[in-house]
Amino acid sequence: MFAFTKRRQLAGAALFSLVTAFAAVGHVTSVSANGANVNGCPADKVGVDLVTSGPDKPVGVTDTVLTSIDLGKEMVAAQDHQFRMRRLTVQPGGIVPWHDHADRPAIIYIVQGEITEYASDCAVPVLHKAGDVARDADLKHWWKNNSKKMAVLISADILHDPADKNM
Repeated sequence: MFAFTKRRQLAGAALFSLVTAFAAVGHVTSVSANGANVNGCPADKVGVDLVTSGPDKPVGVTDTVLTSIDLGKEMVAAQDHQFRMRRLTVQPGGIVPWHDHADRPAIIYIVQGEITEYASDCAVPVLHKAGDVARDADLKHWWKNNSKKMAVLISADILHDPADKNM
């Protein structure tokens, strides 16, 4: 019983740390929204439904769930929601297909390589490089690795529908 309790305490601490990190990144993003760009999109190119479709099948992508936490059992008590972390590896020419974040906010950290995002709220493609963070909430988009090297992304999101087919 002690091991289970300790594991729950650690999971709660990890959740708190990740939520704090999300808030910090969200704050940085909201600050930049008042500056030169929003989520990497030039301020003069931001809008609504500027990109309305994209590829519908993944190509050269491995999507691995690293861990998840059932938020219904945590202090936030978000029933039927999971906080999860995934690693996506996107091969050169690989595609993360068109999907939306209306019910699945996410923060994506580009660990390695670079990848181009085609988002509904930006009139031009946005290149994300290693070390960049993308904040995806209430938008639709798709990604393509236009480089000659593999891209590695860490995605942390809040999943509501376990049958969600979005990547």
